[in-house]
Amino acid sequence: MAVAPKLTPILNIEKLSERVIRILGCNPGDFRLQGTNTYIVGKGKKRILIDTGDSDKPEYISNLKKVLKEHCCGIQEIIVTHWHEDHVGGVPDIHKNILTESVRVSKFKRFEQQDEPISPVEYTFVENKHIFNTEGATLRAIHTPGHTEEHMVLYLEEENAVFSGDTILGESTAVFEDLHSYMASLQKILDLKPSRIYPGHGIVLQDPVEVITYYIKHRHEREKQIIAVLVNSTADCMTTLEIVNIVYQGLAPGLVMAACKNASLHLDKLVKDKVVERIDEDGEPKWRLLRANIKPSL
Repeated sequence: MAVAPKLTPILNIEKLSERVIRILGCNPGDFRLQGTNTYIVGKGKKRILIDTGDSDKPEYISNLKKVLKEHCCGIQEIIVTHWHEDHVGGVPDIHKNILTESVRVSKFKRFEQQDEPISPVEYTFVENKHIFNTEGATLRAIHTPGHTEEHMVLYLEEENAVFSGDTILGESTAVFEDLHSYMASLQKILDLKPSRIYPGHGIVLQDPVEVITYYIKHRHEREKQIIAVLVNSTADCMTTLEIVNIVYQGLAPGLVMAACKNASLHLDKLVKDKVVERIDEDGEPKWRLLRANIKPSL
């Protein structure tokens, strides 16, 4: 996630549409921008809460209580977009301080690692394309791995809008752990042609198709640069650092490690695309081009 130099202020509580209210998680930070966006969705006496922010944020709990009271509604269920603490951490506090009885907490299941337990409930694991219904809103769960393996976005049918979690952010680009999956997930969202994106961090995106197209183009251009370095190299294979020193010329020393991580994710994707081969020598990965005349793929 690239940190924006100056972020647009976001209100702690804001009604964004007739069926969407944003409550800011009161947990700003370099990788959380203004904080985690949590959303109350629906128009009835029971509504859906998307994401819960961090634990131990009494101001957030107070703001959530205020919204529920002002709109004369309760929480029907909670959906979390992915397992990160700043999205699931508030679940116990909400149960302790707001709910009189437990509600369902839904997410996609992790496979590479076990989901951490949450108290006082257990996750309800749902499948891709699961439909969540509440009065005034229909949400379709879409599996969008990349930021995390089990990441979920939610398509709000009544508004042609997407709750994007951490796959797409406002005022910043996202971090990811698997670029190959991430690019495919961006394309999934682009194919929806959403009119609006409600991100997990940052401002609402009113021009999402343009933003998603930029995300894809940005990663595509970096991929082309890496391939060009390998094509033009006189060596049989190159280390990640050797590639970074060419692609990111003039980079400040303190940013080299982050650039190597980013380049490694691109190279891992190119391995999956069968464009590049990984060779492990003396505990250090090296990279060799398999096919020179190939366009980077999504």
